[in-house]
Order: sequence, then structure tokens, then C-alpha cells
Amino acid sequence: MTTTFVRSGLAALACTVLLSAPALAASINLKADLKSSNEVPPVDSKGSGSVTATFDTASKQLSWKGSVSGLSGPATAAHFHSAESGKNGAVVVPIAGADKGSFEGSATLTDAQAEELMAGKWYVNIHTAANKAGEVRGQVQK
Repeated sequence: MTTTFVRSGLAALACTVLLSAPALAASINLKADLKSSNEVPPVDSKGSGSVTATFDTASKQLSWKGSVSGLSGPATAAHFHSAESGKNGAVVVPIAGADKGSFEGSATLTDAQAEELMAGKWYVNIHTAANKAGEVRGQVQK
């Protein structure tokens, strides 16, 4: 009888562990403060902005909302780029709608992209006609 009780207890424990595994997924809040002084090299602009984002580690979905103001003109492009602070890097995810001043979107990341994002190696860059390489930029941080 004791053996049956122990086996039942172990089976119940195993089920609890297996069923709670999805709870290990996390939703991570991220942010980026967009400033002209963060550009590489820095630019002279009164523009500023911010981006808040959430990264779901289970689905690898990155969702964001942001706004910009005070730019030299309408945004001509906006992107998440891959590079450490102080360095320029390649575009990894385009951002639509920044020309309207506020924007939001989402994308599903690859494992490699998720790893870079969580390591702080992504930044948001907003481009304008006067500053084709970028007018405001902010490193994505936890």
C-alpha cells in the first residue's frame, strides 16, 4: 500500500511539473528613450521620443508602441537595428507608421534575434530626410 501511495504521489508531482512548464515563459518589458545625442555620430535635433515594448519568451513575439516629436520633418523610416550602444548596425525589424508621430506593431523573432534583443544589442532608429542615417535613436533596455 505504501508503494502505491508513493507511486501515486510521484505521478501527481510529475504531472504538476509538466503542466506548469508553460508558466516558465515570461513577458519582458523593454523601453528605449529616443534622443539625437544617441545617434552615431550624434546629430543636432530637438527631436525626441520613446518606445515601450513587450517580448514574450514563449512565442518570441515582440510588440511595441512608440512616439516621436520635434523632428526636423516627418519620419522617412524607422527600424529596430542590431548593434551595441555606440555602434551602428543592420536593420532587423522595420517599424511602420512613425511618420504619423505615434506607431505600434509586432514581429515574431528568430532565436538569434531574441538572444541579441535580450542581450541589449538592439536599438530603435528614426530617420528623416534631413538625417538620412537617423535623427533620434535609443538602445532597447530591460
